[in-house]
Amino acid sequence: MAVIEWIQFLIGAAFLLFGLGIFAIEMIGIFRFKYVLNRMHAAAMGDTLGIGFSLVGLMIMSGWSFTTLKLFLVVVFLWFSSPVSSHLIARLEVATDEEREKHYRVISLKDLETEKAEEEKQSVLKEKASDAEAGKEEA
Repeated sequence: MAVIEWIQFLIGAAFLLFGLGIFAIEMIGIFRFKYVLNRMHAAAMGDTLGIGFSLVGLMIMSGWSFTTLKLFLVVVFLWFSSPVSSHLIARLEVATDEEREKHYRVISLKDLETEKAEEEKQSVLKEKASDAEAGKEEA
């Protein structure tokens, strides 16, 4: 029985350490990125994954009990609430950004369709040119 408990402890500890490693990578990303949306993405993804692995490690360590159920419910709640709150904060940043042109380009669907048509036209012209060159080489 003691061997099973040690294996359970080691697997749980590995999950905890992996979760802590993800938190460390998250913190590096938060301090290295310059734009707020990049920082927020690193924080949101790191929180979701890091908390998930850490709590799964604690669930494995505690075994099958009522505590495991509570930890599972915390994981589920965090996996639903963290992306939603991050999305709302990102929308607020985009709506209140005074220097939009510096960070990203706003494009309408009509402009996007026009760009796509131009790219397709260019690729067709290149294809015809390469076919013409291949015909000259054969002749």
